[in-house]
Amino acid sequence: MPETPEQTWTIKQLLDWTTDFFSKSTMGNARLEAEVLLAEALACQRIELYTRFDEQPDPQRLTEFRAWVKRRAAGEPVAYLAGHREFYSLRFHVDPNVLIPRPETEHLVVAAVEFAKSLKCDPIRIIDVGTGSGCIAVTLATLIVNCKIAATDISQPALEIAKGNAAHHEVESKIHFFTGDLLQALPQGSSPVHLIVSNPPYIGKLELSTVDDQVKNHEPDIALFSGDHGTEIIERLINEAAQLLLPGGALMFETSPIIMDRCVALVENNQAYCDVRVIKDYSDLDRIVVATRNNN
Repeated sequence: MPETPEQTWTIKQLLDWTTDFFSKSTMGNARLEAEVLLAEALACQRIELYTRFDEQPDPQRLTEFRAWVKRRAAGEPVAYLAGHREFYSLRFHVDPNVLIPRPETEHLVVAAVEFAKSLKCDPIRIIDVGTGSGCIAVTLATLIVNCKIAATDISQPALEIAKGNAAHHEVESKIHFFTGDLLQALPQGSSPVHLIVSNPPYIGKLELSTVDDQVKNHEPDIALFSGDHGTEIIERLINEAAQLLLPGGALMFETSPIIMDRCVALVENNQAYCDVRVIKDYSDLDRIVVATRNNN
């Protein structure tokens, strides 16, 4: 927005100007992004903005908001600027050490909860591989009363964020965190589990030119990219999970529609699994693979 000394700005004017500016300069939901940043600058809820339309923010908060608008226009994600992102109606702290939670991943949570309802055991033992912000593990811990979750990540800074999110949502007693590569992070002799979930890296480096600059330039490479073709880490996950799943247990992971056929083939070609199915996302794109550990 123009930094004209004599001009005063109301909340409504700030929202309208920023929405118009973002619609021309960014790829996201311009109005939502304007609301999120302004609410964060004013330390209020988004809904409160609409009851304070005629209010004029104090100069310090306006200066902070202006700086965020400039950084957003330069490509920095709103979630990192605000320091949080909503996932499954829960707020998660995020920073550039972790992938920003996305709505597509909520389908993984829904599938996991439905599977847990079918189990007659207490506790239900779950592993979240590559937990990042902890959005999957923490959400499952809030939704499944009788669960114990092991959450792994190769990034210690990511695990610290996940631990903080678990504490914020008061489920830290249900989740144990382990640093390391995929399921190798778990202690030797770990008990088999009923469910393994993961949103692993699944973008191939050969697809790098197709990745949005906002993602490529700001989100952690380690959470995005997997070899040349995007299936390298998923293939390891499929093989490692087979060793830790109980008979009748389930492996569920998110992937890209671009490599879905290859991911399904990797599971189907592994004799440890049966009943492989695919779940579509909100855009009707193939997104989640679900496979059952057979009884052999």
